[in-house]
Amino acid sequence: MTEPTAVCRRLVGRTAVVTGAGSGIGLASARRLAAEGAHVVCADIDAARGEAAAAEVGGRYAHTDVTDAEQVEALFRVAHETYGSVDIAFNNAGISPPDDDSILTTDLDAWQRVQQTNLTSVYLCCKAVIPYMRRQGRGSIINTASFVAVLGAATSQISYTASKGGVLAMSRELGVQFAREGIRVNALCPGPVNTPLLKELFAKDPERAARRLVHVPGGRFAEPEEIAAAVAFLASDDSSFVNAADFLVDGGISGAYVTPL
Repeated sequence: MTEPTAVCRRLVGRTAVVTGAGSGIGLASARRLAAEGAHVVCADIDAARGEAAAAEVGGRYAHTDVTDAEQVEALFRVAHETYGSVDIAFNNAGISPPDDDSILTTDLDAWQRVQQTNLTSVYLCCKAVIPYMRRQGRGSIINTASFVAVLGAATSQISYTASKGGVLAMSRELGVQFAREGIRVNALCPGPVNTPLLKELFAKDPERAARRLVHVPGGRFAEPEEIAAAVAFLASDDSSFVNAADFLVDGGISGAYVTPL
């Protein structure tokens, strides 16, 4: 396993469940959480990628369709039965298909498919994990939203944007509701990240990539490891008073009016 430089050991003995762990932000986060000492359960619908991720981090793979309530419940049950607790839930799985575009061209099937995978899955994961955390009296839930939950874009992915807005609002409400039971819930809002999902999307539409990149003050997209570092912070006690937050890791996009030449 490749460990980040100068990694803290803030998560020793804790159990983390990561959905979408087979690639991109999920894989980078599984690596980082394991490097910080956590037992990691890697959930993914792609068995080959999920098993590879689990093997790399010394954790356990759980084949999971995050839109299936029974499979999600089984995921957290397996995590608890294997390691004795569920301390961290990084509900990260999501999709951004090319047929999710302008509201004028996105059909109902594409809309519903994205909502199910990006928003309903987070609902199911939170619903399944919170009872374990209530019994423990502690837990950190990190739900992947996006910077598009707080900004509008003319290069629209209408269902993706709406789903991430829903994740943000739901995370805020859950964080408030369960705060006095020791459970923190935060919405991680990454900017564009150099992942296979983004590469595939932008390879099909280089003009869209160029239009987005110009709005990033730093002139580049994030690397998955930079997002994983934020996940590890939110999972740890270093963020003990961070709750119900829109945790932006966007390179300054949401604060920019004009970017440097």
